[in-house]
Amino acid sequence: MTSPAQQPNRRHLREAGPGDAAEVLSPEQARPARIRTAWTAADIMAMEFAPPKWAVPGVLSEGVNLLCGPPKVGKSWMSLNLGVDVALGGKAFGAIPVERGPVLYLALEDTARRLQSRLGKVLGTRKAPAGLTLATECPPLPQGGDQAIAAWLDRHPDARMVIIDVFAKLRGNSMPGDSAYDADYKAVGRAKKVADDYGVAFVLVHHVRKAGSDDFLAEVSGTNGLAGAADATLVLKRARNQGDGVLHVTGRDVDENEYALTFDPAAGAWQMLDGPAEDHQIGETRATILRFLRATPGSTPKAIAAGVGLAYDNVKRTCQRMLADGQLAADTGGRYRVPGVPAVPGVPRPALISENEGDSRGTSDPRS
Repeated sequence: MTSPAQQPNRRHLREAGPGDAAEVLSPEQARPARIRTAWTAADIMAMEFAPPKWAVPGVLSEGVNLLCGPPKVGKSWMSLNLGVDVALGGKAFGAIPVERGPVLYLALEDTARRLQSRLGKVLGTRKAPAGLTLATECPPLPQGGDQAIAAWLDRHPDARMVIIDVFAKLRGNSMPGDSAYDADYKAVGRAKKVADDYGVAFVLVHHVRKAGSDDFLAEVSGTNGLAGAADATLVLKRARNQGDGVLHVTGRDVDENEYALTFDPAAGAWQMLDGPAEDHQIGETRATILRFLRATPGSTPKAIAAGVGLAYDNVKRTCQRMLADGQLAADTGGRYRVPGVPAVPGVPRPALISENEGDSRGTSDPRS
Protein backbone atom coordinates (compact mmCIF):
# COMPACT_ATOMS: atom_id res chain seq x y z
CA MET A 1 0.00 0.00 0.00
CA THR A 2 1.40 3.38 -0.99
CA SER A 3 1.86 6.06 1.61
CA PRO A 4 0.34 9.55 1.13
CA ALA A 5 3.79 10.83 0.21
CA GLN A 6 4.09 8.22 -2.56
CA GLN A 7 0.69 8.89 -4.11
CA PRO A 8 0.69 10.91 -7.39
CA ASN A 9 -0.22 14.56 -7.28
CA ARG A 10 -3.81 14.73 -8.61
CA ARG A 11 -4.53 18.38 -7.82
CA HIS A 12 -5.13 18.98 -11.55
CA LEU A 13 -7.87 16.30 -11.60
CA ARG A 14 -11.43 16.60 -10.46
CA GLU A 15 -13.68 13.86 -9.18
CA ALA A 16 -15.49 12.13 -12.01
CA GLY A 17 -19.21 12.59 -12.14
CA PRO A 18 -21.73 9.87 -13.08
CA GLY A 19 -21.90 11.08 -16.69
CA ASP A 20 -18.14 11.26 -17.25
CA ALA A 21 -16.06 8.65 -19.03
CA ALA A 22 -12.79 10.24 -17.89
CA GLU A 23 -11.74 12.21 -14.83
CA VAL A 24 -8.86 14.16 -16.37
CA LEU A 25 -9.49 17.90 -16.55
CA SER A 26 -6.56 20.07 -17.51
CA PRO A 27 -6.56 23.72 -16.45
CA GLU A 28 -7.08 24.76 -20.10
CA GLN A 29 -10.22 22.64 -20.51
CA ALA A 30 -13.65 24.07 -19.81
CA ARG A 31 -15.07 20.57 -19.41
CA PRO A 32 -13.59 17.08 -19.01
CA ALA A 33 -12.49 15.05 -22.00
CA ARG A 34 -14.82 12.11 -22.45
CA ILE A 35 -16.34 9.81 -25.02
CA ARG A 36 -19.65 11.51 -25.66
CA THR A 37 -21.39 9.04 -27.97
CA ALA A 38 -20.92 5.33 -27.43
CA TRP A 39 -22.94 2.16 -27.84
CA THR A 40 -22.39 -1.51 -27.25
CA ALA A 41 -22.22 -3.80 -30.25
CA ALA A 42 -25.63 -5.17 -29.21
CA ASP A 43 -27.05 -1.62 -29.18
CA ILE A 44 -25.77 -0.99 -32.69
CA MET A 45 -27.20 -4.23 -34.08
CA ALA A 46 -30.60 -3.50 -32.52
CA MET A 47 -30.88 -0.10 -34.21
CA GLU A 48 -32.96 0.53 -37.31
CA PHE A 49 -31.72 3.00 -39.90
CA ALA A 50 -33.27 4.34 -43.05
CA PRO A 51 -31.37 3.26 -46.17
CA PRO A 52 -28.95 5.82 -47.65
CA LYS A 53 -30.53 8.41 -49.95
CA TRP A 54 -29.10 8.11 -53.44
CA ALA A 55 -29.05 11.03 -55.83
CA VAL A 56 -27.85 8.59 -58.52
CA PRO A 57 -28.25 4.96 -57.37
CA GLY A 58 -24.93 3.15 -57.20
CA VAL A 59 -22.95 6.29 -58.03
CA LEU A 60 -23.83 9.31 -55.84
CA SER A 61 -25.09 8.78 -52.29
CA GLU A 62 -25.88 11.22 -49.50
CA GLY A 63 -22.78 12.80 -48.01
CA VAL A 64 -19.81 14.42 -49.74
CA ASN A 65 -18.78 13.16 -53.17
CA LEU A 66 -15.61 14.50 -54.80
CA LEU A 67 -15.93 14.65 -58.59
CA CYS A 68 -12.41 15.08 -59.94
CA GLY A 69 -10.79 15.31 -63.35
CA PRO A 70 -8.32 17.35 -65.37
CA PRO A 71 -9.34 20.78 -66.71
CA LYS A 72 -11.71 20.77 -69.70
CA VAL A 73 -12.40 17.03 -69.42
CA GLY A 74 -16.14 17.62 -69.07
CA LYS A 75 -16.75 17.76 -65.30
CA SER A 76 -19.01 20.81 -65.51
CA TRP A 77 -21.05 19.28 -68.34
CA MET A 78 -21.46 16.14 -66.24
CA SER A 79 -22.46 18.17 -63.17
CA LEU A 80 -25.04 20.21 -65.08
CA ASN A 81 -26.47 17.06 -66.67
CA LEU A 82 -26.79 15.41 -63.28
CA GLY A 83 -28.50 18.47 -61.86
CA VAL A 84 -31.02 18.56 -64.72
CA ASP A 85 -31.67 14.81 -64.62
CA VAL A 86 -32.29 14.76 -60.86
CA ALA A 87 -34.43 17.92 -60.93
CA LEU A 88 -36.55 16.42 -63.71
CA GLY A 89 -36.51 12.86 -62.41
CA GLY A 90 -35.06 11.37 -65.60
CA LYS A 91 -32.18 8.98 -66.20
CA ALA A 92 -28.66 9.92 -65.17
CA PHE A 93 -26.11 9.16 -67.89
CA GLY A 94 -29.07 8.13 -70.02
CA ALA A 95 -29.23 4.81 -68.16
CA ILE A 96 -29.81 5.11 -64.38
CA PRO A 97 -33.34 6.14 -63.23
CA VAL A 98 -33.22 8.82 -60.51
CA GLU A 99 -35.81 10.14 -58.08
CA ARG A 100 -36.90 13.69 -58.76
CA GLY A 101 -36.11 16.42 -56.25
CA PRO A 102 -34.74 19.97 -55.92
CA VAL A 103 -31.10 20.56 -56.80
CA LEU A 104 -28.81 23.50 -55.96
CA TYR A 105 -26.07 24.07 -58.54
CA LEU A 106 -23.39 26.60 -57.56
CA ALA A 107 -21.73 27.37 -60.91
CA LEU A 108 -19.01 29.58 -59.45
CA GLU A 109 -16.94 29.86 -62.64
CA ASP A 110 -19.85 30.64 -64.98
CA THR A 111 -22.01 33.59 -65.94
CA ALA A 112 -25.77 33.62 -66.45
CA ARG A 113 -25.24 33.86 -70.20
CA ARG A 114 -23.00 30.77 -70.29
CA LEU A 115 -25.43 28.87 -68.08
CA GLN A 116 -28.30 29.70 -70.41
CA SER A 117 -26.30 28.47 -73.40
CA ARG A 118 -25.28 25.24 -71.71
CA LEU A 119 -28.73 24.60 -70.28
CA GLY A 120 -30.28 25.00 -73.71
CA LYS A 121 -27.94 22.35 -75.10
CA VAL A 122 -28.43 19.95 -72.18
CA LEU A 123 -32.22 20.28 -72.06
CA GLY A 124 -32.83 19.84 -75.77
CA THR A 125 -36.61 19.51 -76.09
CA ARG A 126 -37.15 19.07 -72.35
CA LYS A 127 -38.74 21.82 -70.27
CA ALA A 128 -36.44 23.71 -67.90
CA PRO A 129 -36.99 22.32 -64.38
CA ALA A 130 -38.21 24.73 -61.72
CA GLY A 131 -36.56 22.46 -59.15
CA LEU A 132 -33.05 23.35 -60.34
CA THR A 133 -31.66 26.44 -58.61
CA LEU A 134 -28.54 27.96 -60.17
CA ALA A 135 -26.23 30.53 -58.58
CA THR A 136 -22.92 32.01 -59.65
CA GLU A 137 -21.92 33.53 -56.30
CA CYS A 138 -21.70 32.19 -52.76
CA PRO A 139 -19.48 33.10 -49.78
CA PRO A 140 -16.69 30.67 -48.89
CA LEU A 141 -17.86 27.97 -46.49
CA PRO A 142 -15.98 29.36 -43.44
CA GLN A 143 -17.37 32.85 -44.11
CA GLY A 144 -21.04 31.84 -44.10
CA GLY A 145 -21.27 29.73 -47.25
CA ASP A 146 -22.25 26.67 -45.23
CA GLN A 147 -25.04 28.65 -43.56
CA ALA A 148 -26.26 29.96 -46.93
CA ILE A 149 -26.47 26.41 -48.31
CA ALA A 150 -28.19 25.22 -45.13
CA ALA A 151 -30.76 28.03 -45.48
CA TRP A 152 -31.53 26.87 -49.04
CA LEU A 153 -31.90 23.30 -47.79
CA ASP A 154 -34.29 24.53 -45.08
CA ARG A 155 -36.47 26.01 -47.83
CA HIS A 156 -36.26 22.78 -49.84
CA PRO A 157 -36.68 19.93 -47.34
CA ASP A 158 -37.02 17.35 -50.13
CA ALA A 159 -33.74 18.40 -51.84
CA ARG A 160 -31.75 15.61 -53.48
CA MET A 161 -28.41 17.19 -54.36
CA VAL A 162 -26.07 20.18 -53.98
CA ILE A 163 -23.35 20.72 -56.61
CA ILE A 164 -20.38 23.01 -55.92
CA ASP A 165 -18.48 23.79 -59.13
CA VAL A 166 -15.67 24.32 -58.32
CA PHE A 167 -14.89 23.47 -54.70
CA ALA A 168 -11.75 25.65 -54.66
CA LYS A 169 -13.99 28.73 -54.87
CA LEU A 170 -15.81 27.80 -51.67
CA ARG A 171 -13.26 26.04 -49.49
CA GLY A 172 -11.84 29.23 -47.93
CA ASN A 173 -8.41 29.86 -46.47
CA SER A 174 -6.70 27.45 -44.10
CA MET A 175 -6.20 28.34 -40.44
CA PRO A 176 -2.74 29.53 -39.35
CA GLY A 177 -0.68 26.59 -38.13
CA ASP A 178 -2.72 23.95 -39.92
CA SER A 179 -0.81 21.41 -41.96
CA ALA A 180 -1.84 20.99 -45.60
CA TYR A 181 -3.54 17.69 -44.71
CA ASP A 182 -5.46 19.24 -41.81
CA ALA A 183 -6.55 22.17 -43.98
CA ASP A 184 -7.84 19.85 -46.73
CA TYR A 185 -9.61 17.60 -44.25
CA LYS A 186 -11.30 20.52 -42.50
CA ALA A 187 -12.37 22.08 -45.81
CA VAL A 188 -14.22 18.96 -46.91
CA GLY A 189 -15.40 18.33 -43.36
CA ARG A 190 -17.25 21.65 -43.29
CA ALA A 191 -19.24 20.65 -46.39
CA LYS A 192 -19.74 17.15 -44.99
CA LYS A 193 -21.28 18.56 -41.80
CA VAL A 194 -24.07 20.22 -43.81
CA ALA A 195 -24.49 17.20 -46.11
CA ASP A 196 -24.82 14.83 -43.14
CA ASP A 197 -27.15 17.11 -41.20
CA TYR A 198 -29.60 17.24 -44.11
CA GLY A 199 -29.01 13.80 -45.61
CA VAL A 200 -28.28 15.23 -49.06
CA ALA A 201 -25.69 14.31 -51.69
CA PHE A 202 -23.05 17.02 -52.11
CA VAL A 203 -20.93 16.97 -55.29
CA LEU A 204 -17.67 18.91 -54.96
CA VAL A 205 -16.07 19.44 -58.36
CA HIS A 206 -12.29 19.38 -58.06
CA HIS A 207 -9.13 18.92 -60.15
CA VAL A 208 -6.56 16.13 -60.40
CA ARG A 209 -2.79 16.36 -60.49
CA LYS A 210 -0.96 16.69 -63.79
CA ALA A 211 1.05 13.54 -63.07
CA GLY A 212 -0.92 10.35 -63.59
CA SER A 213 -0.99 7.35 -61.25
CA ASP A 214 -2.03 3.71 -61.27
CA ASP A 215 -4.26 4.53 -58.28
CA PHE A 216 -6.90 7.03 -59.36
CA LEU A 217 -7.31 8.24 -55.75
CA ALA A 218 -3.68 9.38 -55.78
CA GLU A 219 -4.48 11.70 -58.69
CA VAL A 220 -6.78 13.94 -56.63
CA SER A 221 -5.15 17.36 -56.37
CA GLY A 222 -4.08 18.29 -52.86
CA THR A 223 -3.32 16.01 -49.93
CA ASN A 224 -4.99 12.75 -48.96
CA GLY A 225 -7.08 14.82 -46.57
CA LEU A 226 -9.54 15.65 -49.35
CA ALA A 227 -10.35 12.08 -50.33
CA GLY A 228 -10.01 10.96 -46.71
CA ALA A 229 -12.74 13.31 -45.50
CA ALA A 230 -15.08 12.67 -48.45
CA ASP A 231 -17.59 9.84 -48.40
CA ALA A 232 -16.89 8.97 -52.04
CA THR A 233 -14.43 9.97 -54.74
CA LEU A 234 -15.16 9.96 -58.46
CA VAL A 235 -12.42 10.52 -61.03
CA LEU A 236 -13.33 11.21 -64.66
CA LYS A 237 -10.69 10.33 -67.25
CA ARG A 238 -10.81 10.97 -70.97
CA ALA A 239 -8.00 11.12 -73.51
CA ARG A 240 -7.72 14.39 -75.41
CA ASN A 241 -9.77 14.49 -78.62
CA GLN A 242 -11.50 11.26 -77.59
CA GLY A 243 -15.22 10.95 -76.96
CA ASP A 244 -15.08 7.94 -74.65
CA GLY A 245 -14.10 8.24 -71.01
CA VAL A 246 -14.15 6.28 -67.77
CA LEU A 247 -15.67 7.32 -64.44
CA HIS A 248 -13.83 5.65 -61.54
CA VAL A 249 -15.88 5.47 -58.33
CA THR A 250 -15.02 4.39 -54.80
CA GLY A 251 -16.38 5.29 -51.36
CA ARG A 252 -17.73 4.25 -48.00
CA ASP A 253 -21.28 3.44 -49.10
CA VAL A 254 -20.66 2.83 -52.81
CA ASP A 255 -19.04 -0.21 -54.39
CA GLU A 256 -15.80 0.48 -56.21
CA ASN A 257 -16.55 0.46 -59.92
CA GLU A 258 -15.65 1.82 -63.34
CA TYR A 259 -18.24 3.15 -65.77
CA ALA A 260 -17.58 3.52 -69.47
CA LEU A 261 -19.03 6.79 -70.79
CA THR A 262 -19.11 8.66 -74.05
CA PHE A 263 -19.47 12.41 -74.47
CA ASP A 264 -21.84 13.88 -77.07
CA PRO A 265 -20.69 17.47 -77.74
CA ALA A 266 -23.89 18.35 -79.61
CA ALA A 267 -26.02 17.55 -76.56
CA GLY A 268 -23.39 18.32 -73.92
CA ALA A 269 -24.20 14.94 -72.41
CA TRP A 270 -22.31 12.02 -70.94
CA GLN A 271 -23.95 8.71 -71.84
CA MET A 272 -23.18 5.33 -70.27
CA LEU A 273 -21.84 2.65 -72.60
CA ASP A 274 -22.64 -1.05 -72.46
CA GLY A 275 -20.08 -3.53 -71.22
CA PRO A 276 -17.06 -3.22 -68.93
CA ALA A 277 -15.02 -0.03 -69.04
CA GLU A 278 -11.91 -1.89 -70.20
CA ASP A 279 -13.65 -2.75 -73.49
CA HIS A 280 -13.78 0.94 -74.32
CA GLN A 281 -10.17 1.73 -73.40
CA ILE A 282 -8.58 -0.54 -75.98
CA GLY A 283 -8.63 -0.87 -79.74
CA GLU A 284 -11.82 -1.89 -81.51
CA THR A 285 -10.40 -5.26 -82.65
CA ARG A 286 -9.41 -6.23 -79.11
CA ALA A 287 -12.74 -5.04 -77.72
CA THR A 288 -14.60 -7.12 -80.32
CA ILE A 289 -12.58 -10.22 -79.42
CA LEU A 290 -13.20 -9.68 -75.70
CA ARG A 291 -16.96 -9.35 -76.20
CA PHE A 292 -17.03 -12.55 -78.30
CA LEU A 293 -14.98 -14.55 -75.78
CA ARG A 294 -17.13 -13.46 -72.84
CA ALA A 295 -20.08 -15.06 -74.61
CA THR A 296 -18.18 -18.07 -76.00
CA PRO A 297 -15.11 -18.80 -73.88
CA GLY A 298 -12.71 -21.44 -75.12
CA SER A 299 -12.89 -20.43 -78.79
CA THR A 300 -10.09 -20.77 -81.30
CA PRO A 301 -8.93 -17.83 -83.44
CA LYS A 302 -10.65 -19.47 -86.41
CA ALA A 303 -13.97 -19.61 -84.54
CA ILE A 304 -13.53 -16.02 -83.32
CA ALA A 305 -12.79 -14.76 -86.83
CA ALA A 306 -15.88 -16.48 -88.20
CA GLY A 307 -18.03 -15.20 -85.34
CA VAL A 308 -17.04 -11.54 -85.56
CA GLY A 309 -16.36 -11.24 -89.27
CA LEU A 310 -12.65 -10.39 -89.04
CA ALA A 311 -9.74 -11.84 -91.00
CA TYR A 312 -8.30 -14.98 -89.42
CA ASP A 313 -4.67 -13.81 -89.57
CA ASN A 314 -5.59 -10.53 -87.87
CA VAL A 315 -7.49 -12.33 -85.09
CA LYS A 316 -4.69 -14.85 -84.56
CA ARG A 317 -2.02 -12.14 -84.21
CA THR A 318 -4.24 -10.01 -81.96
CA CYS A 319 -5.04 -12.94 -79.67
CA GLN A 320 -1.33 -13.67 -79.28
CA ARG A 321 -0.64 -10.05 -78.36
CA MET A 322 -3.57 -9.96 -75.94
CA LEU A 323 -2.26 -13.12 -74.31
CA ALA A 324 1.14 -11.46 -73.85
CA ASP A 325 -0.55 -8.36 -72.39
CA GLY A 326 -2.58 -10.41 -69.91
CA GLN A 327 -5.92 -9.57 -71.53
CA LEU A 328 -6.55 -13.19 -72.52
CA ALA A 329 -5.84 -16.63 -71.10
CA ALA A 330 -5.11 -19.68 -73.26
CA ASP A 331 -6.25 -23.24 -72.76
CA THR A 332 -5.01 -26.39 -74.51
CA GLY A 333 -5.65 -26.63 -78.19
CA GLY A 334 -5.08 -22.93 -78.85
CA ARG A 335 -8.39 -21.93 -77.28
CA TYR A 336 -8.73 -18.49 -75.70
CA ARG A 337 -10.89 -17.02 -72.95
CA VAL A 338 -11.09 -13.88 -70.82
CA PRO A 339 -9.14 -14.25 -67.53
CA GLY A 340 -11.54 -15.17 -64.76
CA VAL A 341 -14.11 -16.62 -67.15
CA PRO A 342 -14.05 -20.44 -66.93
CA ALA A 343 -13.63 -22.39 -70.12
CA VAL A 344 -16.60 -24.34 -71.43
CA PRO A 345 -15.98 -28.06 -70.80
CA GLY A 346 -15.28 -29.87 -74.03
CA VAL A 347 -17.49 -32.72 -75.25
CA PRO A 348 -15.61 -36.07 -75.11
CA ARG A 349 -15.00 -37.47 -78.56
CA PRO A 350 -15.50 -41.24 -78.99
CA ALA A 351 -12.52 -43.37 -79.92
CA LEU A 352 -12.26 -44.20 -83.61
CA ILE A 353 -11.94 -47.94 -84.18
CA SER A 354 -11.48 -49.40 -87.63
CA GLU A 355 -13.87 -52.12 -88.60
CA ASN A 356 -11.15 -53.70 -90.72
CA GLU A 357 -9.08 -55.78 -88.32
CA GLY A 358 -6.32 -56.00 -90.82
CA ASP A 359 -5.91 -52.23 -91.17
CA SER A 360 -5.50 -50.11 -88.03
CA ARG A 361 -4.08 -47.05 -89.70
CA GLY A 362 -5.66 -43.75 -88.57
CA THR A 363 -7.38 -45.32 -85.57
CA SER A 364 -7.23 -44.42 -81.88
CA ASP A 365 -8.13 -47.84 -80.53
CA PRO A 366 -6.87 -47.95 -76.92
CA ARG A 367 -6.18 -51.67 -77.36
CA SER A 368 -3.43 -50.97 -79.92
